[in-house]
Amino acid sequence: MSTTSLAAGLPVPDQSARLRDALIAADFTADGLLELLGAPAYSALARSETVPALRATRGGSPLETLVRLFLLQRPVAAERAREALPLDVALADGWVAESPDGIRATVDVRPYGGPEGQDWYIVSDLGCAVGGAGGATGRAEGVVLGVGGASTTLAGITVRVPVSSALDLGTGSGIQALHATGHATRVTATDLNPRALAFTRLTLALSGAPEADLREGSLYTPVGSDTYDLIVSNPPFVISPDARLTYRDGGMGGDDLCRSLVQQAGDRLNEGGFAQFLANWQHVAGEDWQQRVRSWVPRGCDAWIVQREVQDVTQYAELWLRDSGDHRAAPEEYAARYDAWLDEFEARGTKAVGFGWIVLRKTASDRPSIVVEEWPHPVEQPLGEAVRAHFARQDYLRAHDDAALLADHFVLVDDVVQEQVGLPGAEDPEHVVLRQSRGMRRATKVDTVGAGFAGVCDGTLSAGRILDAIAQLVGEDPVLLRDRTPEAIRLLVGEGFLEPAGPRD
Repeated sequence: MSTTSLAAGLPVPDQSARLRDALIAADFTADGLLELLGAPAYSALARSETVPALRATRGGSPLETLVRLFLLQRPVAAERAREALPLDVALADGWVAESPDGIRATVDVRPYGGPEGQDWYIVSDLGCAVGGAGGATGRAEGVVLGVGGASTTLAGITVRVPVSSALDLGTGSGIQALHATGHATRVTATDLNPRALAFTRLTLALSGAPEADLREGSLYTPVGSDTYDLIVSNPPFVISPDARLTYRDGGMGGDDLCRSLVQQAGDRLNEGGFAQFLANWQHVAGEDWQQRVRSWVPRGCDAWIVQREVQDVTQYAELWLRDSGDHRAAPEEYAARYDAWLDEFEARGTKAVGFGWIVLRKTASDRPSIVVEEWPHPVEQPLGEAVRAHFARQDYLRAHDDAALLADHFVLVDDVVQEQVGLPGAEDPEHVVLRQSRGMRRATKVDTVGAGFAGVCDGTLSAGRILDAIAQLVGEDPVLLRDRTPEAIRLLVGEGFLEPAGPRD
């Protein structure tokens, strides 16, 4: 498909390099915006509040002009626009258009800082770069959103190691594909919406990134039997009574779209490859939600499934009615739509909806590791390395029986601190908590033996010898202590509190 036919009225990035040079020359970058606007106005803009940014851009500098033009969608005088960018190129390629009140942007162009300081740009529909309290402000079926919390969450948890091939399924404005170009030799991006593919082309071109293989179609249909080292998807996971909005409504009923994505991923992954999804899943009356999502994991894959949030059906319906702007409709129309959502949930026995991430890794093991957990607490992004390390720890634990575990040496991870909880003045704590200050920021209770064990793990002594010494100190049978402790060691290793240091003489 040609660039022109794919764009369907959107800008054609033939001379995007010249436009990119102009944007960077004007310091229209993530750092430049922060310096110009200041932290409060910059944060307000991320919430779709424009008044502080309007007040900060009254001077008419090239940077202020570009902010008003592309971020605030305000008309600017032609002479101002010409000072800020190659106006002839921007008009010819369709990035801006002439109007009676001046030059207007045709798309939202948002500076986006890459993980290694790259100056990137995300291109999306006007007014749809960020959701915010006012909703996406566009109810058109083919609307394409820009940067939002979900997309940055997925980018942050994605494993970033060099790979030969990566697939961004449901690419939208191309954020995940853009990230993938930094560590994948070949990037394929798909979407059911042809306008989304056009926006992805614009995002990559304006960011100075390599081109991607853009394919139109639903789910895995566009890629056939092709396989990849990395699959990422921020799909239209919203569980809704209809499929009005392509960017969010799966249209398959309930959580079937997310289930299908996950179940079919195993056949599209190369050995050792990762598939990483954001997803919603139903909490159905009389059913364990963990078992529901666990059943989606394809054969031959390890999985790590983390539920980050749960909303009851009324909260969930209200969230997405606001997102689509239905809360601004006539009261009777809003009530009818709200009723339709609740009818859908009632028919399916859905009491709540969970949101989180699902990570698969293709493995040849006949003993897959499937971890399903609820973790609503703050985490430290980016988490890609923590995700990779999680699966490496599962490999280690799978390969070591209790005897091998006791023969190995461990070190306490640097970011772990110990907290003692008990009544003031008490001689002994009621319990001891080990807490991580980075990554998942986990906390786990341990007994005095576990705390003592973790505290002396510096790689010098084997786990078994440490336990023998502890047994002598506390007057416990060392054989019994060796028998009951491996389970606790597995927990501390599995959750990243201890790292194997390897066997020593």
